[in-house]
Amino acid sequence: MRIYGTILGMALVTFAIRYVLFASAGKTRFSPRFEDLLRFIPPAVLASLIAPSLLIPQGREITFGLESPYLVGGIVALLVGLVWRNMFAVLGAGMGCFWLWKWLSDILFR
Repeated sequence: MRIYGTILGMALVTFAIRYVLFASAGKTRFSPRFEDLLRFIPPAVLASLIAPSLLIPQGREITFGLESPYLVGGIVALLVGLVWRNMFAVLGAGMGCFWLWKWLSDILFR
C-alpha cells in the first residue's frame, strides 16, 4: 500500500509543478535575453539523450575509436544533417552507415 502512496505523491508533485507553469504562461513576460537562452534547451536535451548511446553503447566504457559503429553512424548522421537538413536523409545515412560499419568492423577489427 505504501508504494501506491509514493506513486500518488510523485504524480501530485509532477502535476503541481507543471500546472503552475502552464497557468502562469500567458501572464508572465520574460526578458528577451532569457527567451534567447530558452532556444538552447531542446538541442541540449537531445544531445544529453544521444551522447551516451553513441559514446557508451554497451554501458561499460567510453569508445572513441573507429571500431564503434554507433559513433561512426552518429558522426555521418550529424554531417548529413548539417549539409542537407533533411530528417529522412539523416536517418537513412546514419542507419545505413551504422549497419555497413557494423558489418565491416566485424570483418576488420575481430
